[in-house]
Amino acid sequence: MLTRKVENRMEAWLSAPKRTALLITGARQTGKTYIIRYFARKHYEHVAELNFIENPELVSIFSKPRDVENLLMRLELAVDVPLVPGRTLVFFDEVQQCKEMVTAVKFLVDDGRFDYMLSGSLLGVELEDMRSVPVGYLSELDMYPLDFEEFCWSQGVGGNVFDMLRGCLAGRKPVDGFVHDRLMDLYAKYLVIGGMPAAVDSFVANGSISDVRTIQENIKREYRRDISQYAKREDRLHIRGIYDLVPSELNNPNKRFTFAKVDKGLRFQTVAADFDWLKAAGVAIAAYNVDEPCVPLEMSKERNLFKFFYNDVGLLTGSFLKKTALDVLDGNPDVNYGSIYENAVAQELHAHGFDLYYYNSKRFGELDFLVQDRNDRVLPIEVKSGKSYKRHHAMDNVLARPEYHLGTGLVFGPCNVSVEGVVTYLPIYMAGLVENA
Repeated sequence: MLTRKVENRMEAWLSAPKRTALLITGARQTGKTYIIRYFARKHYEHVAELNFIENPELVSIFSKPRDVENLLMRLELAVDVPLVPGRTLVFFDEVQQCKEMVTAVKFLVDDGRFDYMLSGSLLGVELEDMRSVPVGYLSELDMYPLDFEEFCWSQGVGGNVFDMLRGCLAGRKPVDGFVHDRLMDLYAKYLVIGGMPAAVDSFVANGSISDVRTIQENIKREYRRDISQYAKREDRLHIRGIYDLVPSELNNPNKRFTFAKVDKGLRFQTVAADFDWLKAAGVAIAAYNVDEPCVPLEMSKERNLFKFFYNDVGLLTGSFLKKTALDVLDGNPDVNYGSIYENAVAQELHAHGFDLYYYNSKRFGELDFLVQDRNDRVLPIEVKSGKSYKRHHAMDNVLARPEYHLGTGLVFGPCNVSVEGVVTYLPIYMAGLVENA
């Protein structure tokens, strides 16, 4: 059983004074169904699970609900477990196949006899045009691949280690040398295995990288099938082309996505919706270029200039030759870790609530990432993979400009914690500890 942070938020939902239905969203294969089943067994005497893909006849049963009594009658006829008020969880899985269920859950919550959880993939795509959302009746949690901390838990690392790391980060103190070396070794494993639960489970069970790579390729095949099934027919080839080009585009020096690689002479306006589809499906992450590195970042972003990342660094590394993956695992210094490190940092920041931007200026250079926290502070971030991690001209340039009001910057790399002037150097494994305060 993999321990997931989302379980704490599910516990908070369960103990809230006003109960809502709980919708767990996220890309396919991130562990949504598994965590709901585990949570349900832990907290409920009876669990009624309805899967709209495995049992497509359920779609017609629940697609035209009339009122709560009619809904409950249909529910009783559709399940084979007792529905006991106050002791039963009803779990609607793969609800993207029955969008009406998401709106109808309002009536069931109002009735109050049972608790309800919903889950599904591609909800950002399939529910985009939904006519009404049951505001006040539906709580939503996003689920992502395992972050590095969760991965370390799967490898037997206790929570006290990350408590110590948070203390080192807050106090800007170096991590103990032995702990640092151990975590760098684990991070190399994480870069290859990634955070998809099936891949992590497989590695925990037998330690086989070959099995992990097979699982990763199967997940990507499933994503491609989703494109074929759910995307508009006229967009499918472009969307698949974009998804398959991500690894090679990240290996370009500036990592910016080139539209002409998808189709010769292609303009951004033609494929803008295709990039949005991959983001909405949760299988890709975008970082947009901004005109100026200052608040509000969203106002100065350029829609047609961006970097595109996979939602899981293991899927990226799994796209490379097996020898490259093994070299990463062994910490071979000859490997170009730039795109791998950057994808891993993008994944961590995105999963911890940050919208991602970057800054590229002929005058000042390029900053790998800019993030803006809830207090409207902008933080410039550089990701370095080699020994020259203290060379960061772009960051020095923008930090020296008082009109940007940046104050401080972060550099993630193969280093320990240290501070020089207004720049803090952090080990690459600390990327997930940056708080969106």
